[in-house]
Amino acid sequence: MVSSPTGKNTREDTMKFELGDIRAFVSVARLGSFTSAAAEMNLSQSALSRRIEKIESALGTQLFLRTTRKVSLTAFGVEFNRRSIDILHKFEEAMFGMNEATRRLGGEVTLSCMPSAVRFFLPPVLKSYRSQYPGATVNVREQGATEASIAVKRGEVDFAFNQLENPDPALAFTEILQERLVLACYKSHPLARSPRVRWADLGGQDYMIVSKSSQNRLLMEQNVLNGPRAYCEARHVSTLVSLVEVGVGVAAVPSIAMPVEEHPLLVSVPLVDPIVSRTIGLITRAGQKMSPTAQSLVDEFLAVKRHS
Repeated sequence: MVSSPTGKNTREDTMKFELGDIRAFVSVARLGSFTSAAAEMNLSQSALSRRIEKIESALGTQLFLRTTRKVSLTAFGVEFNRRSIDILHKFEEAMFGMNEATRRLGGEVTLSCMPSAVRFFLPPVLKSYRSQYPGATVNVREQGATEASIAVKRGEVDFAFNQLENPDPALAFTEILQERLVLACYKSHPLARSPRVRWADLGGQDYMIVSKSSQNRLLMEQNVLNGPRAYCEARHVSTLVSLVEVGVGVAAVPSIAMPVEEHPLLVSVPLVDPIVSRTIGLITRAGQKMSPTAQSLVDEFLAVKRHS
């Protein structure tokens, strides 16, 4: 590399790396591992290291702190990672544009989705998106609220569909819907015919509940005093819904985990006294510029809000 007479890197020097080098840097930053990033990019580890060294040499500063156990970003690396992600998104936008013809060519989006929304809520959204953008690839990560916020902040996902546990200046939140807890019943269960069910009416039922590690369990315990005793606990809401579907009990679950249309086996009954609800929406990085592929999927979620 040729340096300026002052010993500082010139603007020409800093341009002596390529888009592939930036992709390599972002991959290492996201995965926290040279080995994993090399495998993802189909490069040898030495080739990947040379790409990173080229950027560090051009910028005249270290981007990663390397130990025997992990790789982490320096303060300068954090800022360069943010700008690099923006560069890659702008490049994708320049390549594919926002017109109908180019949007159908492809692109990739990674979505973090709350597990309870995966079975019934998410499929219609993806089906609509797929019909409009058949060339796009969607990666879905099932994550709880805490994991989702962390993944968004680290740039591991484009956005998340979840609740935002705590306000965070690094995150932006767009409300999509208010969901309430409902009673999931097998269609032939006596309570399935009720217009509503009180929490107090669940005593003596074969009641099932999510485990204490779940945010849904915390929501119940914060709002329902002396709740019904459960005979069965499960880690995931989807597990409870599956158990209800085969007739082994009833369970309080988020409405988003239940079918919207009539189902041959499952019935949702509103739970009252009290009504327990929460706000679900889209979590993005504050000030984030979405890639066209990701923004198109965001628009599908926003369409749900407009029609709800």
